[in-house]
Amino acid sequence: MVPTPLPDSRTEQDGSAVIRVLSYNIRSMRDDCEALARVISACAPDLVLIQEAPRFFRWRKRAAWLAARTDLVVLSGGGTAAGPLLLCSLRATVERTEDVLLPLTPGLHRRGFATSVVRIAGTRIGLLSFHLSLQREERLAQAGMVLERLDAMGVEHAIAAGDLNDVPTGAAFRRLAGRLQDCWAVRPWGAENTFPPGRPQRRIDAVFATHGIDVLGCGVPTGLPGVTEADLRAATDHLPVLAALRVPATRP
Repeated sequence: MVPTPLPDSRTEQDGSAVIRVLSYNIRSMRDDCEALARVISACAPDLVLIQEAPRFFRWRKRAAWLAARTDLVVLSGGGTAAGPLLLCSLRATVERTEDVLLPLTPGLHRRGFATSVVRIAGTRIGLLSFHLSLQREERLAQAGMVLERLDAMGVEHAIAAGDLNDVPTGAAFRRLAGRLQDCWAVRPWGAENTFPPGRPQRRIDAVFATHGIDVLGCGVPTGLPGVTEADLRAATDHLPVLAALRVPATRP
């Protein structure tokens, strides 16, 4: 089924911006990288919040390849954020970036956030890409850290997106959705579930936005022109989440 068209990126007369935001777990680019690049390109994103970016041997070179292949640029993250990565189009002007490593629990993977503040048209937007723990208590604590980091950015409008390793009824997911807009729940578009890609049964990846941002549509871009089922299956072990958002112009 072809979804209702998602709004294209544009700048409004009042300085607000309609932007496309993509969240995607790319499993360290261990799968079909050409398929991955085709999916990202077809989504025409302004901002890409990635999880499980390459973070070891030659990770910068691989991130740069993906950015160049999709006509984007590397904003921040990767190995220095333990996996989360931010890419952006030339529409975005970078104000600042910061990679954040979270406390390490012995025996578990290191986690981190890739964060940035960017300007698009007349807007100022905070960004945070995250990948939460597989362990319940650590995951819940990290969800709280996402909210703390967004508060510390000092911006009116912010977007956080990533792989929660949790479903909407789970404690970590509910913690984020209690403070932020769960974009799929606000304006569902496309398909819902993100894992596994062959027979998706769970929604464990999401885009969240602060209140005041207008959600125009959000979901898995199945049926979007240029996005094929074969590429979605070949690219990685998660399905992407694409959101169209209208961000108000920043107040003086």
